[in-house]
This record gives sequence, structure tokens and C-alpha cells, in this order.
Amino acid sequence: MKRTIAAAFCGLAAFGFVAEAAAKTTWNVSLWGKRRAFTEHVEKLAELVAERSGGEFELKISYGGLSKNRENLDGISIGAFEMAQFCAAYHPDKNPTLMVLDLPFLGVGSLAQERKVSMAYYKHPAVVKDLARWSATLLMPSPLPQYNLAGAGEAPKSLADLKGMPIRATGGIGRAMKAIGGVPTSMTASEVRPSLDSGVIKAAAFAPHAHMSFGVVEVAKWWTTNLNPGTLNCPVVVNTDALKGLSEKNRKILLGAVDEALDHYLSFYNGKTMTRWGPLLAEKGIATVTFSEDEIAKLKKDVAGPAAEEWVKANAAKGLPAKELYDFALKLIAEHK
Repeated sequence: MKRTIAAAFCGLAAFGFVAEAAAKTTWNVSLWGKRRAFTEHVEKLAELVAERSGGEFELKISYGGLSKNRENLDGISIGAFEMAQFCAAYHPDKNPTLMVLDLPFLGVGSLAQERKVSMAYYKHPAVVKDLARWSATLLMPSPLPQYNLAGAGEAPKSLADLKGMPIRATGGIGRAMKAIGGVPTSMTASEVRPSLDSGVIKAAAFAPHAHMSFGVVEVAKWWTTNLNPGTLNCPVVVNTDALKGLSEKNRKILLGAVDEALDHYLSFYNGKTMTRWGPLLAEKGIATVTFSEDEIAKLKKDVAGPAAEEWVKANAAKGLPAKELYDFALKLIAEHK
């Protein structure tokens, strides 16, 4: 009798353990490169989710182990993983509505402003519908400062010196480089350093953290301080079905942690990253290049309007409310100055 009771107790205990284990929810998160300022909000989100769920909800982050960065949106669409980060300019045809925020010289002046603009823009019905084609729900942006060039070889003295130069530049930044006679080349961040080493490109347009994270500062001889042609919009998305499938408790935990994760991101980027950037340039002997105000003003005039008009025309032809989206973006930028 004692053996029978003991066996029954062990069976119930084992059942309880299985039920407890089954209650844990684990999401796979696809990033790339390595942990850096660009991924700090995702890392913080994972920390907050684990803490607030008592370990019942885990975001398991992978840096390149789940997918290539250009294929993260595809992976989300088929449910290969539940969360991912990507840059819209890596595949503009897949997310045309997001490309408004990649247009050159939009006038976004800070990470805080970009955060507010992006979060509001992501809620536009046309944007939601666009990403729904990939079973993706936009969760949060990865705000980036204005891009500038770092390059090898002799430093340019004026914008004219960039003529004919092969430059890693995507999205609207590529459009700006083309307008000054540069030769924009689209490639992922991880391809930049090998391309600089081999001479395929002579310069790269990046935010400071990426120049550091992907080794550009190890070979760069110069850096532009005030080109500021724009930035890339790189959202974090979740698989819509996975989001709907979360318990109400875990869904509230996830969505409720976004603002704190973004607060951490901005603090980290503006603090640790930007305070390190200036001293690092001096340490590496990288010359700073500042173009004249007249040159920059002319570049903005030549590029901003035509690029926006071209985007609106091309996407209106595809059936998108392109002018409405562009005007909405400008309205948000003005509201969040």
C-alpha cells in the first residue's frame, strides 16, 4: 500500500513538473552582429519580460543564429521565430510604407524625436496593413542619429571630392550620395568592413555605433561631421499570431515594457556611445571633415524635394496612400520638434 501511494505521489509530482514546464513561454528573437547600442532596447526588453513574468516568459536572443539580417522579415512571416529586428532599406519593396522615414533630409534632429515620430507613424492604418502582409506587428523602433561618412584614403575637402566614390549607403542616404556624384552601394553592416578592406567601397554611411561595432574605425582615415543626410528606420517586429497567442498577462508584460526598454536605449546611446565617439576619433587619428553651410544647404535643396516627390509618385502608382503617408510623417516631425 505504501509503495502504491508513493508511486501515485511521484506521478502527481511529475505531472505537476510537466505542467509547470509547459507553462513557460519562450520566444526566439533574431538579431545580427553582436550586442551593441543598436540592440540594447531588445536586451532590456528581454530582461524586463523575464523579471516581470517571474521567469515564465523568456525572450531568447540570437545574433545571427536564426536568420540573415535581410531575411528576418521573411522569418517572421512564416513563424520561424517570434521577434526580429530589421532595417527597412534592406528590402524596400517588402515594406514600402516604412521607407518614408528613410527619405533624405526629413529634419529629424534627435533620438527622442525619432522615437516619438516612429511610434506614432507605425500606427497608421496603411503601415499596419503593409506589415500585416508579413504577419508582422511593429513593436518599437531602433532610433538612430544622423548618418555620416567614414572613409579610407585622402579626406575630402568638399562635396565635389565625393564624386565617383563608391560609398556604402542605403535608402534615402543613397539618394543623397548619388546627387553629389557618389556611387551608392547597398550592403548589410556586416559586409562593410570586408568591402573597405578589399577596396570595393571607399567610405560607408553609418551611425557612430555601427562605425565602431563593425570595425570601420579600425581602417578609417576621415569622418564627416555635418553631412547628416538622414538615417535608417530599423524596427523590431513580432509575429502577429505569436502576439495574439500570448496569455493576457504576458502580452501586457511585453507591451508594457516597451517604453522602459526604449528609455534605456536612448540613455545608453546618448550616454555611453556618443560620449565615446569623439575621444575614439582622436585616439585613432581620424580626421574630421566639416563641409560648408552653403554646400549642405544646396545639397538639401537638390535632394530632399525631388526624393520625396519620386517616392510619392512611385508608391501612389502601387496603390498606396503615398502623399497621405508623407504628409503624416512631416506632421509628426513638426509636432515632436
